[in-house]
Amino acid sequence: MIDDPTTTPVGRRVVLAHDWLCGRRGGEAVLERIAAVLRERHEVVAVLTMFDDGSSIGPAVDALPRIVWPGGRVPGAQRLRRWMLPLYPEAVRWLSGRLARLHDERPINLVVSSSSAAIKGLRPPRSVPHVCYCHAPARYVWSVEDEYAVGRSPGDALRTLGLRAVGPLYRAWDRRTAANVTRFVANSSHTADEIARCYGREATVVPPPVRTGFFTPDPGVPREPFWLFAGALEPYKRADLAIEAARWAGVRLVVVGGGSMVRSLRTTARRLPDGAVEFAGRVSDERLRDLYRRARLLLFPQVEDFGITAVEAQACGCPVVARRAGGALDTVIEARTGAFFDRPEPAAIAEAAGRCPIGAETVCRQNADRFNEDTFDTSLAGEIDKLPAR
Repeated sequence: MIDDPTTTPVGRRVVLAHDWLCGRRGGEAVLERIAAVLRERHEVVAVLTMFDDGSSIGPAVDALPRIVWPGGRVPGAQRLRRWMLPLYPEAVRWLSGRLARLHDERPINLVVSSSSAAIKGLRPPRSVPHVCYCHAPARYVWSVEDEYAVGRSPGDALRTLGLRAVGPLYRAWDRRTAANVTRFVANSSHTADEIARCYGREATVVPPPVRTGFFTPDPGVPREPFWLFAGALEPYKRADLAIEAARWAGVRLVVVGGGSMVRSLRTTARRLPDGAVEFAGRVSDERLRDLYRRARLLLFPQVEDFGITAVEAQACGCPVVARRAGGALDTVIEARTGAFFDRPEPAAIAEAAGRCPIGAETVCRQNADRFNEDTFDTSLAGEIDKLPAR
């Protein structure tokens, strides 16, 4: 559906907003697709953000002016942004003022935010609708105990104490500013439930776009007996569980990704036989696709709001062993495209891996194709079209 991002737009004048533009991960990939969809039919004026390190996001976003909170331009602020949580309300207030000035110069007809932290609190000009594509209410304040547990490192412990101190005030602000959103769009049923729990609001589910045209099976590539873990090596991703489960089962594990837990995970892996765990680091999309095509299964031990890697793997014909929670409930089909486990324990994961279907490439591919980019484009455009013209 998406063609040239420089196509002459028509329709509404739109402002985009995203929490931060500091590298391209899943949320930024969705933002790029949102920008491309909107540019087909509307005039996208700018993107507002709290922090910006100048990273390239993609042609549709890179072509837009970026309006950045001044505090987010201070040297080092981008790297320390998660420690600056108490300042997020002020950042959003400042950006709301800049949005009002844009509107005064020439009327804005629509605000679209892509939020997993605070930017959904952006206040639109009077009578201007605000659609929020919500990846999740900020997990580090709404589910701090189980997402950022004390004890993994002194830094994690300090952050957890800080979050517990500022959490009540921040949650009150976060819930109050949900009134600034006209329509919530959630990336999964799990996130829709979280929006209801945290904000008392209903949300339409529009799953994020997955590049099923790129992530494809290759019948000429045989499956191999190794297991795969792919994702940021951060505490909540539970790569530690993946390593312990592979050790329990006596299976080789390939770990793709980088993050703050690399050192501790490597220390854990040194206690295992040589070659039991391979740390591949950050890899190209082509290398990741090759691993999806060859792995026996993907381990998905974390609770994700959606979890694009689980769909990418299935798009390549690779079944998924997932925690029975979160976005995986929308994307994995028990006994057909993978297997669920209930207890976050190595033995439970290994047992589920034993139930994971073999030779399920076709059904995995068919399931993943429900989340393709064209489906996202059509669904998002439909949500925009439901809004009254201003």
